[in-house]
Amino acid sequence: MNPILRIELNERLYLRDPQDTELGRRLIAESVQLIDEIGLEQFTFKKLAQRMGSTEASLYRYFENKHRLLVYLVSWYWAWMRYQIRFHTHNVPDAAQRLRLILGVFTRAHHDDLTTTSLDEAALYRIVVNEASKAYLTHDVDQDNEAGLFREYKRLVAEVAAVVTELAPTYQFPLALVSTLVEAARKQHFFARHLPGLTDAQNTGSEEAVLYRFLENLAFGALC
Repeated sequence: MNPILRIELNERLYLRDPQDTELGRRLIAESVQLIDEIGLEQFTFKKLAQRMGSTEASLYRYFENKHRLLVYLVSWYWAWMRYQIRFHTHNVPDAAQRLRLILGVFTRAHHDDLTTTSLDEAALYRIVVNEASKAYLTHDVDQDNEAGLFREYKRLVAEVAAVVTELAPTYQFPLALVSTLVEAARKQHFFARHLPGLTDAQNTGSEEAVLYRFLENLAFGALC
């Protein structure tokens, strides 16, 4: 991960913060690559240890199971999105323009950030697209929510919802709108690559432009 930017996540996500050690940082970077390659179902700490030339026991010092690792990765990504949104909307006074910039961040989220040389955000985004729902579609979702494991996702939605409320103070559904926009962005990217019959943003050179127009229409059609 970027050694300059440190993202603080809920301590209940891990047994030991992987950002504190070289092995932990390698664990995160290599797990992103491996899950992206083989999927969460086929992923094991044994396979990750073999890939890293380490031991399973050393990896289990950081995460008790692969579900906690998945929630950590997804949480890191939502926190990174919040950072990107703040960076791109800094000193932009107009709420409508800030919302359009935010929709642009959602649209471009599948690109790698070349400034973070040790983490592939494009691979991490594919994990978010393919696996993020598995972080909360579990039997223990209420307990995990009470423990704050989905804090970063809720913070992201709340911050963008505040922009929606600034733009349209009487609009009654800012949280629902923003969570719909976030989910729509990632699902439409998935559909474009795998189920193109379900989206107009098909896997072509204009995919981003079509997706942005869709999100813009969805957001401002509801607010105006």
